[in-house]
Amino acid sequence: MCGIVGYVGANDACPFLITGLQRLEYRGYDSAGIATYRPGEGIRTTRVAGRVQELETAVKSRSMVGSLGIGHTRWATHGPATEANAHPHLGGNGILALVHNGVIENYESIKQSLLAKGYHFASQTDTEVVAHLAAECLKTRLADPNQEPNIGVYVEAVQETLAQLRGTYGLVLMFRQFPDLLIAARCGSPLVIGVGKGEQFVASDTSPLVGFTEKIIYLADHQIAVIRPDSIQVVHRDQGRVRPEIQTLSAQSQDVNLDGFEHYMLKEIYEQPDSIRNALRGRIDRDDATAKFGGLNLTPQQLRSVQRIILTGCGTSWHSALVGEYLIEELARMPVEVEYASELRYRNPPVDHKTIVFGITQSGETADTLAALREMKRKGHHTLAICNVIGSSIAQAADGGVYLHAGPEVGVASTKAFTSQLTVLSMLALYFGRLRFLSFEAGLRIIDQLEKLPEAVEEALQTHTQVKSIAHRFHAATNFLYLGRNFNFPTALEGALKLKEISYIHAEGYPAAEMKHGPIALVDENTPSVFIVPKGTVYDKVLSNLQEVKARGGPVIAIVDHFDQQVANLADEVIQIPAVEDFLQPVVASIPLQLLAYEIAILRGCDVDKPRNLAKSVTVE
Repeated sequence: MCGIVGYVGANDACPFLITGLQRLEYRGYDSAGIATYRPGEGIRTTRVAGRVQELETAVKSRSMVGSLGIGHTRWATHGPATEANAHPHLGGNGILALVHNGVIENYESIKQSLLAKGYHFASQTDTEVVAHLAAECLKTRLADPNQEPNIGVYVEAVQETLAQLRGTYGLVLMFRQFPDLLIAARCGSPLVIGVGKGEQFVASDTSPLVGFTEKIIYLADHQIAVIRPDSIQVVHRDQGRVRPEIQTLSAQSQDVNLDGFEHYMLKEIYEQPDSIRNALRGRIDRDDATAKFGGLNLTPQQLRSVQRIILTGCGTSWHSALVGEYLIEELARMPVEVEYASELRYRNPPVDHKTIVFGITQSGETADTLAALREMKRKGHHTLAICNVIGSSIAQAADGGVYLHAGPEVGVASTKAFTSQLTVLSMLALYFGRLRFLSFEAGLRIIDQLEKLPEAVEEALQTHTQVKSIAHRFHAATNFLYLGRNFNFPTALEGALKLKEISYIHAEGYPAAEMKHGPIALVDENTPSVFIVPKGTVYDKVLSNLQEVKARGGPVIAIVDHFDQQVANLADEVIQIPAVEDFLQPVVASIPLQLLAYEIAILRGCDVDKPRNLAKSVTVE
């Protein structure tokens, strides 16, 4: 949550800061601000309560030109969305400015100490506490505030500041006496340095850096980066100075731009055939009728001895884990448990030594998932990540894993990451199945189905016009029910979540057979029920559940296979999707559900890319 940018070099910082914050706004959009350094004037700040567009307008009305600057877009944690609580925050009498992602758990005790020393606070944030603490640590090292500055003193002051903090942080600081210095520090909240020629960049993920540089450095936890226009030095808390690894930024400009679409969410829905192809690429082995993964860091012999798998995640990733449970148990005959990461991190379940743990996450920064994996790792279990963001905290913390290669996902409501997760989980189920009981011929049949999946998704996207018409009919509803069975029970949960996230309509997902055990009391003529009922092993059962709703006057939207006349005779609206095997139905069926949520949200005037109260990367507990 929250977005950070920083610039030091010979050019004006503002264009990068504003562009970077626009690209990061999906991480937080209740307030925003920048600080720049201008010779003779020191540090100047502009902050607004509102979107980056409002900040851009405010900056144009002021003189914010400077070759050193930092910026931030906020998702409120401590204090409401006000200008006073917006970042950057100044420390002391303006001797420094900083921006911060994360949560400082012991900020209140530090604040009381600083109040006793005469510091005054203009905000309710934990971040301003860090700013004043850094100013205090610097003050004790500078006998004369106007003495010739020494970078070592500033680094030591930052190190002393960090040593007193408990919690998570990504911090970038700039100083009044140093017009060519940024100091960045990370612990549990990501920071990436963009390496340029005579200029350097900092951001909380890679999207702001696209088009500005092709070389990046991922900071690791407990590292501090001393960044000047022509140099970058990285110091680790315990190891001292370390040599940073410079990597190539693979993202292209079209990955972070709308590319002709009205919203990022719609763009990402339509990118799913390609994102699924990317997830499959290089991982299909027809010679052995299996999947192959280069990053699990366990031998087939070690994996064959695994007796149980735990899948953990949050939100949409938890729904993909539920599908993964069905997949692995069906194809590999292995027991699987699905845990909310936010619960697993605080539980102490009995887990034997032959259990491995997969953390599923788009961003790789989800605080609860990261903490759950670290706890399982601490207890001696092999931890693996299914993740989209290279170099993310979870990718670094896990013992191994699988990247989705879905490309940047900017829309807050996950779409292409979800279907990419399902694709990877399908391949993992095939892989574990072939290690155990799945025959060569069965493996080839699964591969055949996987290779046809992108085309099936392309065909499912052709339902968009019809879905738009259905959205017009039902967008005024205040409650929706989503119903499915077997593999499509998690699909129902995900469909309901998408509607809730971006249209603010109350929606619930249920196993269709559970309707009669309580939720059927909600059915009336104003409550649409979305049934996911493609042909499969439980088709007749779901059809019976559908008839139960129709008998009570509830309108029904049904997602069915092509040419299913039986359901067409019963449902009020029918969306036809291509027929695929049961285990791939969640991927294909989720496409019209995503489009339905999108179109209803548009009709209700909602901001589909930046829904209220939500942020993309949940880096706080």
